[in-house]
Amino acid sequence: MKNSLLLALGFTLPVFAAVAQEQPSAADSIKAPSASPLTFYGFVDGYYGYDFKHANTHDRPGFLYSHDRQNEFTINNGIVGVRYQDEKVRGAFALHAGTYVAANYAAEDQVFKHIYEGYAGFRPFQKAWLDLGIFTSHIGFESAISKDNWTLTRSLMAENSPYYEAGARFTYEVDPKLTLTALALNGWQNIRENNQGKALGTQIQWKPTEKLLINSSTFYGNEQPSDSVKRRRYFHDFYVSYTATERLSLALVFDVGKQEKAQDGTKADTWHTGAAFVRYKLADKWTAAARVEYYNADHGVIINSIMPAATDADVKLKGGSLNLDYAPTSNVVFRVEGRLLDAKSNIFQQKDGRTSDSYGNVTSSIALSF
Repeated sequence: MKNSLLLALGFTLPVFAAVAQEQPSAADSIKAPSASPLTFYGFVDGYYGYDFKHANTHDRPGFLYSHDRQNEFTINNGIVGVRYQDEKVRGAFALHAGTYVAANYAAEDQVFKHIYEGYAGFRPFQKAWLDLGIFTSHIGFESAISKDNWTLTRSLMAENSPYYEAGARFTYEVDPKLTLTALALNGWQNIRENNQGKALGTQIQWKPTEKLLINSSTFYGNEQPSDSVKRRRYFHDFYVSYTATERLSLALVFDVGKQEKAQDGTKADTWHTGAAFVRYKLADKWTAAARVEYYNADHGVIINSIMPAATDADVKLKGGSLNLDYAPTSNVVFRVEGRLLDAKSNIFQQKDGRTSDSYGNVTSSIALSF
């Protein structure tokens, strides 16, 4: 009952407010026009990770999509793109490749899976933008660009909510502190449509002071294939970030969602997840960060399956990570992170067919942006 009230409140408020654009990242936010409205950008994230007591595989657990390979030198995501913006028109097109793409876009058509973003837009009136195409998600505190995130690996909530979307996006800047966005989408992180329905999304971003950012994002739609029974999905993402001092930053994130079951009159599957982040600048080139998190899902909805059965086990996870960054220049960062996860049941595969309720890894990365 408590989860349902939170969900209803979280979903209703943003809908009546109309909504805003996601937290800008280096590859998604289009800069204000300079001498030339056309700019090029790139990003590459090379990494090596190691899992403790791992099974005889290079794959990490199936619900992790970024930096999802272990004991292997590889790249998570490499992006090359171009942006255009003048006073009335904007657009972007970028291609990407890497283990993140292989894992997160596995269900997409080969023609589309290597498109990081591709959209065109114009101003229907002052302070507003209308964009159409493929763009990064309006949901979440973390993005696909690792250097823009406080920790190297993504939280469980980020890994199991959309990284990208395809549809139409209407953005209105009420004032410099408040931006509202409304979206019509093909669905929950899918470029190609899988049914005849369309999903709806909203977002509010409010920055009452230079130190405080408040975000509320919602999603509603049926995400089942055309040959399956409808199961409507309701979702709300909320986060707050606060710059306490020049060195210390804090963030709290909470997601809650509900998806109907195939049988009418039965209780919907609910999931809720939260995380707290702390980031501290140790010196000019050194930064440390920590994250604690949890993820609870009835019958493993979303994290294990979009169509869970009533007999499927619940998923309950909690964990933490510590991150250290070294930035020798403004466009390069070397990162190392240690991570531990703990489950209510033995869901992690180990050597010799054994399973465990705990999982740990270390991941290192060098990321370059240009």
